[in-house]
Amino acid sequence: MPYLTDAQIRHYRDAGFVVVENVVPPGLLERARAAVDEFVTRSRGVTAHTDIFDLEPGHSPEAPRLRRIKNPVQHHPVFAEILRLDSVLDPVEQLVGPGIRLHGSKLNMKAAEFGSPVEWHQDLPFYPHTNDDLLAVGIALDECTLENGCMLMVPGSHRGPMLDHHQDGVFAGAIDPEAHAETIARAVPVPVPAGGMSIHHCLTLHGSAPNTSSRPRRLLLFEFAALDAWPLMGVPDLAAFDAEIVRGEPVSEYRLKAGFTRIPLPKSERQGSIYEIQTILRGERRAFARST
Repeated sequence: MPYLTDAQIRHYRDAGFVVVENVVPPGLLERARAAVDEFVTRSRGVTAHTDIFDLEPGHSPEAPRLRRIKNPVQHHPVFAEILRLDSVLDPVEQLVGPGIRLHGSKLNMKAAEFGSPVEWHQDLPFYPHTNDDLLAVGIALDECTLENGCMLMVPGSHRGPMLDHHQDGVFAGAIDPEAHAETIARAVPVPVPAGGMSIHHCLTLHGSAPNTSSRPRRLLLFEFAALDAWPLMGVPDLAAFDAEIVRGEPVSEYRLKAGFTRIPLPKSERQGSIYEIQTILRGERRAFARST
């Protein structure tokens, strides 16, 4: 039986995002939260970003502050278990067709009363493909509200175009908020109950403000692609690429969608997560106040 209703599918097609409740069982949700607490404790021993930890400004052993756990599926079995839930994968297949590949995973965290914002962006400019049947699933480990920094999305922006995410000719991972002020003004908050998930199209314009509440916001993110979407930046290891398939079998033909595509080059001197890439943005290119 299909997981998404016809109304939910229509909402995704029309708005570029949809919210689904009761995706992760309560027991599994508690295990995931406990795993996050373990990572936070481990981060006390690091003073710089690593291949696992992306640190908030002000992180210290006494007051550990994480803004991202990188590739959590690779680093703890509970996240891999959530990834494989039918309640996660069935809706994805309903939206991009049979056969899906995991493009990446991350766990973005906004601790109580700080938590870095994410400036306005679309996902596809970071990893352009031959078509746009890609989406991101956000699993809410905590209730995501406007006060604790839920995602803000612009309905209908997934219809395109792909916007310019460069600054001074260098990829900066964000659009110019002044140039697109009228579009951003149409943004709506996308709250998600704990254990639920949001799904947004790779061209949906979105961002998130700092956490101003006394409650954390931990969001487990999976990026998925249709099997016939090929990365325009290339695939260094085809076997590893095909090993990321979570539904279906490898294909040898890839679908091309006509349109204009910007490549995220040249890169700036600041590489790493979206947080690091966006640090090069000048003040007028920022829509959200920075946390301290």
